[in-house]
Amino acid sequence: GDTSSFHPYEKGGIVTQVKMPKTISFKSFRENFFTPTLLQMDFSKLHYPANLHLAYYTLSLFIDQQKRYPECGNSDDIQKFLNLANDVKQKFELDEIDGKLLTIFANIARAEIGPIDAIIGGIVAQEVMKACSGKFHPIVQWYYFDAIECLPNDHIFTTVPENCSRYQGQLIVFGEKFQDKLANLRYFVVGAGAIGCELLKNFAMMGLGNIIVTDMDLIEKSNLNRQFLFRPHNVQCSKSMVAAEVVRKMNPNLKIEAQDSRVGPETENIYNDSFFEKLDGVANALDNIEARTYMDRRCVYYRLPLLESGTLGTKGNTQVVVPYLTESYSSSQDPPEKSIPICTLKNFPNAIEHTLQWARDNFEGLFRQAAENATQFLKDPKFTERTLKLQGTQPLEILESVKAALVTDRPKDFFDCLKWARNHFESQYVNQIKQLLFNFPPDQLASSGQPFWSGPKRCPQPLEFDVNDSLHIDYIFAAANLKAEMYGIQQNRNRTEVIELVQKIEVPKFEPRSGVRIAENDSQLQMNNGVTLSQDRLVE
Repeated sequence: GDTSSFHPYEKGGIVTQVKMPKTISFKSFRENFFTPTLLQMDFSKLHYPANLHLAYYTLSLFIDQQKRYPECGNSDDIQKFLNLANDVKQKFELDEIDGKLLTIFANIARAEIGPIDAIIGGIVAQEVMKACSGKFHPIVQWYYFDAIECLPNDHIFTTVPENCSRYQGQLIVFGEKFQDKLANLRYFVVGAGAIGCELLKNFAMMGLGNIIVTDMDLIEKSNLNRQFLFRPHNVQCSKSMVAAEVVRKMNPNLKIEAQDSRVGPETENIYNDSFFEKLDGVANALDNIEARTYMDRRCVYYRLPLLESGTLGTKGNTQVVVPYLTESYSSSQDPPEKSIPICTLKNFPNAIEHTLQWARDNFEGLFRQAAENATQFLKDPKFTERTLKLQGTQPLEILESVKAALVTDRPKDFFDCLKWARNHFESQYVNQIKQLLFNFPPDQLASSGQPFWSGPKRCPQPLEFDVNDSLHIDYIFAAANLKAEMYGIQQNRNRTEVIELVQKIEVPKFEPRSGVRIAENDSQLQMNNGVTLSQDRLVE
């Protein structure tokens, strides 16, 4: 927009990048067929998309003429297919065809492979989501996916009778010996979540001989949108048991055993030498690094292949680990994730991610960790002794949280819970900010001569509690009821009554104090935390 009428920039401010809509135009099928816009899938196969486009057109001509698909292993059919491709290649402005690629295509034209169908289905589903949301860039015009490298270079195709087996597609592509080998494999699938469901479905469709699946978790309602083997009536049932039951219906010949034990040192009496020595491989479907590295160590020890995979949003990764051929999963590690500095979270948040992390930490500290510490203090005679051995200010923080939970902030009724919530609001959103601005006034200069409140440091403003602000009341309402839940006090879900009670609470007036140290960065915070506390201070 036009900024010429703006006054000269002084300081601060927030810039929001607005992503402008993009209009994408598509040509019709007729317009784009002979002069296709092709999206590259693999830059080591630059000529593949054009040849595959030609191959599908040639296949349609072959079916029109012969009223059937080319027969796998039939040299006459394959030659007819190649001749047709050569006859029409000029329509696509192709000087030469890839004879080897088109020969493979003709041989496997009538085959359908479960895992390939799963990939194509995933791509199509993603395009539907793009169309519905308008959030991501769609595939423009033509996209061809292939996995030709799955076939050995010297692979020989043989004739496969029509409708000879539910695995006819795999027999056509990979041959009878390959299918027999699949039928005799024994695999251990670790995890039955989103990835585990996909693995089990594919293994069932492929005709894998024997599967053991384990998952200690129960199905939650939040799992249903992405763990497709589960239905609403399965909620609170064992993931592994339900998944095994569903894929057994998909393929009644499948031999699958469901277990609910976690993998780790504590279950090595179950997953012992005898167990691993009977396996042909392991497929991980885990959601944490600890379990992944443990299974990797077991696979290395027993010299078993490992299929490793993971997802993050719309992204995914796979790793195939083969003994004596590839590196193991633990041989390389991802760089550590960037963490948000604690000082930034406590005093100088400047991004939405900071507020999310702060809120989570605050919730854990108020409603889980404090209760756990108090419970341990009451039940474990050595809790205090163990706590006093911690470094820095940790002993004081833990003991103060115990004192608050059991003495100073312990509510007797719901009104006490409301008072605590109202005072906590004042502490978090008013008093702490006033103290911060007392230590670092809005016009303060840093040692460099630049304004202290500049760059990532954004000058805060204390809130003024307002019973007419629904967000303020939401906070008090939720905090008070959570506090009541912690102490087994009857809750009050009547918002009108809560508002009336809140207005009766007197909040102590706050005055900023001199001498309060606030760390400007994590280095100062560590120095503050490294201060040794006197025994007298801890006794207090």
